[in-house]
Amino acid sequence: METRRLFLASLAAAASLAIAGDAAAQAYPSRPITIVVPFAAGGPGDTLTRILAERMRMSLRQAVIIENVTGAGGTIGVGRVARAAPDGYTLSFGFLGTHVLNGAVYKLHYDVLKDFEPIALLASNPQLIVAKNAVPANNLKDLIAWLKANPDKASQGIGGVPSHVAGALFQSMTGTRFQFVPYRGGAGPAMQDLVAGQIDLMFDQALNSLQHVRGGRIKVYAVTDKTRLSSAPDVPTVDEAGLPGFHMSLWYGFWTPKATPKDIIARLNAAVVDALAHPTMRQRLADLGLEIPSREEQTPEALGAYQKAEIEKWWPIIKAADIKGE
Repeated sequence: METRRLFLASLAAAASLAIAGDAAAQAYPSRPITIVVPFAAGGPGDTLTRILAERMRMSLRQAVIIENVTGAGGTIGVGRVARAAPDGYTLSFGFLGTHVLNGAVYKLHYDVLKDFEPIALLASNPQLIVAKNAVPANNLKDLIAWLKANPDKASQGIGGVPSHVAGALFQSMTGTRFQFVPYRGGAGPAMQDLVAGQIDLMFDQALNSLQHVRGGRIKVYAVTDKTRLSSAPDVPTVDEAGLPGFHMSLWYGFWTPKATPKDIIARLNAAVVDALAHPTMRQRLADLGLEIPSREEQTPEALGAYQKAEIEKWWPIIKAADIKGE
């Protein structure tokens, strides 16, 4: 009889723990969630995060706070998330630069792969090859010919590691030489100087440069993707324009610290998927020149696989060009 009572008591205790665990999982999130954007407010990544956060607040029924933590090419903000508690309340917004390229450029105190759990791929933002209006070339082939005829005379504005890598790859593929002019940010100072004619060209994300192209303030030669942008269908791809294979997309994603429970990751992923499926959200992102990934590409597993593939592609190029973080 005593054995039976002990057995029933232990069974009840186990059931209570299971119920408590389920309740804790269902309760998430019970307080505000912070998304760390490792760049200044108002930039392309910050804009995308704030748009998605509007819808995620409704889905999660909790406040979603955007915290801009700038410095060192995004490594300070990403590093903060790497050290955060793996409880789903601190997320890392990142992109090709922060979660792939920085791993080869900087000596980091975290691992871009091993110290994070992927949540979802958010959008992709192919780069545009753009130039000041005074550049005499009117198409990509002519631009390459002009650069070859004027070695080391032209200048490219670089607002971060991705644009530097793009320029190095372009030089390697075309046999051209031009100067790199570093800026603290591509979205602001570098673009201002391109519009003013102080530098000659840029490899810049469509989200940032498309407005200046539409305004007639700069020239555009091609989009660095396999397909044309739905928001700018008149701009040819690099394959069509004469530089096949020069593909580079500044894709974006969300991550959490390593060891975050899978049920929490699933909850966050569902909130992102809901936001990306909403017609208003999709239109707002399309207006910015952003490409939304397919539903199959929005899973945590898909982001993890894509991140690994991008590391395998870009790290050898960075090391061959000897690009170092400043």
